[in-house]
Order: sequence, then structure tokens, then C-alpha cells
Amino acid sequence: MTSAQPTDNIPANNPQVVELKPSYNIPIILITAGISIAFLQIWVGGIIGLFGAFLLIQTLTLRLQFTATDLDIYRLGERIRQFPYAEWQNWRIFWTRVPILFYFKEVKSIHFLPIIFDPRTLQSELEKHCRRN
Repeated sequence: MTSAQPTDNIPANNPQVVELKPSYNIPIILITAGISIAFLQIWVGGIIGLFGAFLLIQTLTLRLQFTATDLDIYRLGERIRQFPYAEWQNWRIFWTRVPILFYFKEVKSIHFLPIIFDPRTLQSELEKHCRRN
């Protein structure tokens, strides 16, 4: 006999759910820059390299999913945050030629995320689901 369990996980194969593919560009650039800079200034290079390694781990473990009603953030398959579109006031992708940072403002808070996922899909899904001021 099986019991019904609540599920926070939304299957990625649901046609109404779009999961952003990871992008390793920023972490790899930061790690490479950190190694290069370390030859000139060990502490500066080490800090940049460690930040790049941190973003690499985040890229490997985090996934963003756009559903019909909200943006969900998953870590290793478990939903850790949910951002309903109804609460969004504004969003922006900084430096669109080389997207580095994603900003969005909710009714009660502001969020900044590094672009560690596919920026083109991110922008198209944002335009589809959220208003932009």
C-alpha cells in the first residue's frame, strides 16, 4: 500500500514548466581570472578564484524553473524558494550583451542573482510571465 505524499518537486518534463539550463561561463571566467591574477597578487587572485568556485558549485546544484504562476528555485531536486509572479514589480538583466546579473523586485524584497543559467531562455520566460517597468 502506498501513501499519498505532498510533492514540492514539479517534474521538469511538465510542458508548462521551463527549467533553465546551467551556464558555466561566469564561474569558469572567474576561476581562470583568479588563477591568472594569483601570479601577480595571491590574495586577490585567491578571492576571485574562490568566488568562481562558489558560483561553480551553485551552477551545479541550483535550477530555476518557470511555472505558470511562479519562479521556483531548486537545489539538488528540492524546491527551496518560490517567487509568485503576482508579487513581482520589476526585473532587469544587466549587461545584456554579456549577461552577468539578474535583478528582480518583489513587493517586499529585492533579489540579485548571477547569470549561472541560460540568459536567452531566462529573458524570454521573464517577458512571457512578468511585467517589466
